[in-house]
Amino acid sequence: MATVFTVLLILTSLLLIVLVLLHKGRGGGLSDMFGGGVSSGLGGSSVAERNLDRITVGAGLIWGACVVALGLLLKAGN
Repeated sequence: MATVFTVLLILTSLLLIVLVLLHKGRGGGLSDMFGGGVSSGLGGSSVAERNLDRITVGAGLIWGACVVALGLLLKAGN
């Protein structure tokens, strides 16, 4: 079971790295290359940026759950 969580942790870690790099910084980001440059009038952020935010938060929650699960499995194993 720990192997499954370890693999999932590695995959979500890599996904989080890519997602964070896609976010717009001060001068724009890689998300502008994929249509993130068109902003909406409400809130000042584009639909692509908001969806990217949601995906990043979801991946972060999965990553955090994997860390907690691995910690509990390792503690129970000792």
